[in-house]
Amino acid sequence: MTVAVQLEPAASVPAVEYRWDADTEILTARLHGANGRTGMSGSVELEGSDGSWLILDVASGCIDGVEVAVWPDVHKRRGLAPPAAEDARVVVPSQGNARDVAAVEVQTRLLAEADDTQRVIHFRLGKPRPVRTVRLGNDLLLDVDPESLRIAGLWMLNVPPAPSPLSL
Repeated sequence: MTVAVQLEPAASVPAVEYRWDADTEILTARLHGANGRTGMSGSVELEGSDGSWLILDVASGCIDGVEVAVWPDVHKRRGLAPPAAEDARVVVPSQGNARDVAAVEVQTRLLAEADDTQRVIHFRLGKPRPVRTVRLGNDLLLDVDPESLRIAGLWMLNVPPAPSPLSL
């Protein structure tokens, strides 16, 4: 199962604030100014087959935060660079009442790769496929399948140094 989204023109690109929890190595990205209008509020939990967790926080239909709760193995990829991206407002549609509060859990293949400095981190969901990349925030990109608009990956850019080096 995967998560389908809707893309709308973005009036502006929200700022992203990263925070590391030194005790748990949880990385949180908050989008400041990501205003939703309608849609679900809650979380979309993407669980990797290795027990890793990537959580998308959703408020009024818009992704307004991301947490890497349990890290998958992070593979170092020399020269990893984000693709060109278009600005977009990403809406997670609700299945019922537009004011639903929901927690959606999706099991998928979850891979992580980082550049040499661990300042660019890319998560890939599911099997490799062509993607369209959109900018959620100034330092947060989302890969979507261009045909189905299902989430295929997430890019975290300009990530501050981790309290301890990630397992690579």
